[in-house]
Amino acid sequence: QVKLVEFGGGSVQPGGSLRLSCAGSGFSDASNCMGWFRQAPGKEREGVASINTYNRFTYYGDFVRGRFTISRDNGENTVSLWMDSLKPEDTAMYYCAAGPASYGTTCTLESEYSYWGQGTQVTVSS
Repeated sequence: QVKLVEFGGGSVQPGGSLRLSCAGSGFSDASNCMGWFRQAPGKEREGVASINTYNRFTYYGDFVRGRFTISRDNGENTVSLWMDSLKPEDTAMYYCAAGPASYGTTCTLESEYSYWGQGTQVTVSS
């Protein structure tokens, strides 16, 4: 049984930093995507960042603009998201996700992910 457990999140002032972590277990795929999506109230869920172990590509949403860094510990199936220079518009529920990867997988689409965490809230406010 695949399980994704998220850690981190919370409240921070604009310009501050937060780290999100996700511990995965039960993966059986040789190559996979692990990444983060977010959903703000009244908005659609959007991709934040992901890592593809099939082709070693890293993806970031356009709105990240160098402020976030995703990293992965493959041996532990964990993925972390370091978020700096946070803005009020970064306020959202952040979800960890994982799914199988092969030739052609971009790790940028929700449809490519089979497993999802419960989500962790990030609030950026003064």
